[in-house]
Amino acid sequence: MSTVPGTVTAGLAFALWQDASLRVTWRGRELFRYVYRVRGPQMESPRPYLHPIRTLGGRLVSLYRPHDHVWHKGLSLALPNAGPDNFWGGPTFRRDHGAYVQLPNNGTQRHECFEALDAGDRTLRAVQRLRWLAQDGREAFTERRGLTVTVLPHRAAWRLELDTVLRNAGPDAVGIGSPQTEGRAGAGYGGLCWRGPRSFTGGRVRTPDAAGGDDLNGVRAPWLAFTGRHDGDGGASTVLFADDPANAGHPSAWFVRSAAYAVVGPAPFADAPVRLEAGARLRLRYGIVFADGELGEDECAALARA
Repeated sequence: MSTVPGTVTAGLAFALWQDASLRVTWRGRELFRYVYRVRGPQMESPRPYLHPIRTLGGRLVSLYRPHDHVWHKGLSLALPNAGPDNFWGGPTFRRDHGAYVQLPNNGTQRHECFEALDAGDRTLRAVQRLRWLAQDGREAFTERRGLTVTVLPHRAAWRLELDTVLRNAGPDAVGIGSPQTEGRAGAGYGGLCWRGPRSFTGGRVRTPDAAGGDDLNGVRAPWLAFTGRHDGDGGASTVLFADDPANAGHPSAWFVRSAAYAVVGPAPFADAPVRLEAGARLRLRYGIVFADGELGEDECAALARA
């Protein structure tokens, strides 16, 4: 059953604000805002993002525009090395320089429309169309992005499923890589990226086979969980990421940092660029669970299987 935008129900509800952001609530409490029309410095590669993101218990589990990486925006989909273009933000790592270089190549993801937007008591679904425009105005990609939200009150958690189909809209093949494929060891990031709150610094990282922190950067696993603690009462929250078995390179490599700041992203382009021919499509699917408390290995595995 669909809700009327702005209606408060006993379950999930949504509201659109100035045709720029989607606000999703659960029992009147905000779960997240999805900012789909973004204006900002070109250097930050403007793109849609989720922030603030909260658990069912109201805990904040995202960070927006941190001073160390102002192009980090809560949870977003971004590509640092898409042929000549940077849809991640900030400088681009160039093999010929052996360093990051700020170039006039920061692209923009432009919202076109929502094909679908409806919610029931415990599930919300949005389907969005986007155009990825290079800084010089070229259309690099088109995208159909699906976002499905499911509330799991029996687990004190909610799940976001991202299903994206990216199409190469240019006349030539494009290699989608990462700074690591350009020669920056340990920087395999590219794709989905989550930046956690400052209090999550030093948080615990878990996969099916290991627990640790920065030492798990680059590990391959079907899922990865990050548990951090909140200022004030020291309570914990866990963010769990699951890689779909149909994704390229499954099980994914993971880009993860904990010691300096909290950041996680599946890294399908970490080790080698994915070549996308003109007109060809790339599909990626992920599940992300935001949970109150510290989840153990068995709980993480059960949620990842779901």
